[in-house]
Amino acid sequence: MLNSTTNIFLVGLMGSGKTTIGRALAKRLNKRFVDADHEIEARTGASIPWIFEIEGEASFRQREADVIRDLTAQEDIVLATGGGAVLNEESRKFLKERGTVVYLRASVNSILQRTSHDRNRPLLQTDDPRARIEELSLQRAPLYQEVAHIIIETGRPNVQSVVQSIISQLPSHFEPLLSENHTQPRNESPVDQS
Repeated sequence: MLNSTTNIFLVGLMGSGKTTIGRALAKRLNKRFVDADHEIEARTGASIPWIFEIEGEASFRQREADVIRDLTAQEDIVLATGGGAVLNEESRKFLKERGTVVYLRASVNSILQRTSHDRNRPLLQTDDPRARIEELSLQRAPLYQEVAHIIIETGRPNVQSVVQSIISQLPSHFEPLLSENHTQPRNESPVDQS
């Protein structure tokens, strides 16, 4: 069942396009865009790789759960979650109950391509990033599907076509927003990262 609030929460693996698509979607729907990873960095004054390295993944996940709890309580936002946000059971509950959850599903190949030069992803600092992405995908895909109200494949040619696909599947309570914002943005850039 789709949620009655006007929040939209994007979930999916790193590199599936959550930040890029989230920004474009927020602009189309005249909502505020929030990135959970950026919020963690703003609160701690430290980068995510640093938090992973110094405090460990468990501490990072607790910080992430606190941020998800706080951000999902806001109104009228598009939230890009971190790839591992769904690992926390309470976070999954908040996401599902407090907004419409869109799972951006991307292939291992496209994630590998989008993240190959990104040093800001601690889980991929390994000798075999492909195997790591495959492992994360196996582990997390059922959790993304559990919370998702809408599932979108991000293999489309550009950001705006993905945004349009999301908008076409949004529940009826978004209709007043959609009729006010029916203009198509001009710039169409390829889906890149997050």
